[in-house]
Amino acid sequence: MRASVQPTLDEVPLPLRHGTFVVVDLETTGTSPNSGAMITEIGAVKIRGGEVLGEFHTLVNPGAPIPPFITVLTGITDAMVAPAPLFAEVLPAFLEFCGSADETILIAHNAPFDIGFLRAASEQLEYPWPSFRVLDTVKIARRTLSKDETPNVKLGTLAQYFGLTEPPTHRALDDARATVHIFHHLLERLGNLGVETLSDLQNFSHPLGLPERAKRALADGLPQVTGLYIFRDRDEKPLYIGISKNIKKRVLTYFSASETRARMREMISLTSRIEALPTPTLIDAQIRELRLIQAHAPRYNRRSRFQERTLWLTLTDERFPRLVVAKGHATLTINAEAIGPFGGAIDADLARQALHSATEIRQCTPRITPASIKKSSACILFDIKKCSAPCIGAATEDQYSQVTREVSHHLTNQAGAVVTHHFERIAQLSREERFEEAAQMRNQVTSYLRGFARSENLRAFSALEEIIIAKFSEQQEFIELAQIRRGKLCASITVSSKAEIPHAFAALTAMEHPPIADQLLFPHSTPEEAELLLRWVSDESARPLRISGEWALPTFGALFHKQKVEKMAKPDENTQSTSSAIG
Repeated sequence: MRASVQPTLDEVPLPLRHGTFVVVDLETTGTSPNSGAMITEIGAVKIRGGEVLGEFHTLVNPGAPIPPFITVLTGITDAMVAPAPLFAEVLPAFLEFCGSADETILIAHNAPFDIGFLRAASEQLEYPWPSFRVLDTVKIARRTLSKDETPNVKLGTLAQYFGLTEPPTHRALDDARATVHIFHHLLERLGNLGVETLSDLQNFSHPLGLPERAKRALADGLPQVTGLYIFRDRDEKPLYIGISKNIKKRVLTYFSASETRARMREMISLTSRIEALPTPTLIDAQIRELRLIQAHAPRYNRRSRFQERTLWLTLTDERFPRLVVAKGHATLTINAEAIGPFGGAIDADLARQALHSATEIRQCTPRITPASIKKSSACILFDIKKCSAPCIGAATEDQYSQVTREVSHHLTNQAGAVVTHHFERIAQLSREERFEEAAQMRNQVTSYLRGFARSENLRAFSALEEIIIAKFSEQQEFIELAQIRRGKLCASITVSSKAEIPHAFAALTAMEHPPIADQLLFPHSTPEEAELLLRWVSDESARPLRISGEWALPTFGALFHKQKVEKMAKPDENTQSTSSAIG
């Protein structure tokens, strides 16, 4: 038995002709995700050795109107994106197209813009953005071409300079294709300068500065094992916390030309020490990373800093309850009348709109009292029979409790009735050619099902008294065993062969752990931690060795309905992804 994976050698330089690249371009509603701009179109081309392996293209519903000047620039209208999928639906397919961050290098023309939008949109959904290596054809062109050759390095200017037959059009796929040709032309020029490997190209386009070279010695002595690394400032405060299968190898990348993020270079300039924390397994490192980030909130970690701020859709605790988006999970029980967590306030509010549409739950916010009933007047929702109007006394507390029970059922037991309501309404709106309203209804029910599916999975997983899992590595060279109780990782071990599993299993089961509160949904963890473990145990390479309790999901649960709704997006028309068997 061993405590970690085998040390590996530093990465062998990757010849550019053998590299797998995904050239990506976006169209958006504005210039920055920080100002509320959203993605409207994604185009990508996968290439290797000068050949196209596949293409990916989709319009994206931004959830907001497209500014007129953007429509003039791109030709993308509100009507075009109305039936398109949301980014949350597109992201998994796009990442699947890209492939592993260990193998794929992303390319973009002005990469901080495109990759910045993708990373920000992913983080808004609390979806971890993979640590892709990134090349920027703007920076490569600036270093390759002189001012005498071309006055600037805009995509259109370069396309004209290189004589492209398919120029950029301010549409994502066309511009991605143009960037592919420009990248290949630039590589032809660079080949004469001895640029043959990925590291050569990174060093050429991003020359390593003095601060990075000076701090590189901080990586000396770091172990080449699985675990965490912590960049600390002169006061020993954590600046950044990360994990890797090979601590030293990963840390060294921060001091190489492949690290192009300005904030990471700023972090390096403040670093006085790098601490290594070896762990027995990678999943142990991932869980500890979440816990340490939550405890210390390092300024240069963007995700997972505020895990306690999860958003849930639940009922208020009052005589006449209403739906509210609540923050936090500390008091949630396994049987809580709540769904979530949601990736953001917009997603949570869309789910609330779905339940408002399907039920007569009140939407007004004031607390209802005998005194307020005498002074209130009915709103339009009562007139159109979308609210039982307890605010004016039209429904007694007993009568309104029937509405409350119905909503509670939609938050805990069954999503089918809400889906049926929306299917019928969407069909009616489509017949009336009110497509934008139909798309909004689809977005509402999709958000509702997304939150319901997450809570459905988390409830089932967190209710398990114990589960012990054996998970094989990709190359089958080692096996990780983990003991999980009520959604919390309690212990883990790595072994080298199947013959060692019985001994490791016995060691895990012999460990003593403090009692866990029975009723809380996340007694000693967070939703992010529980979902990380759930993805880990659900991997096709994972095998359960022991399960204490019942772990099952409804056959016609939220996931079943979510897949039905996603088909309504007509991906064959709005999302296209093709790939060949090359390589």
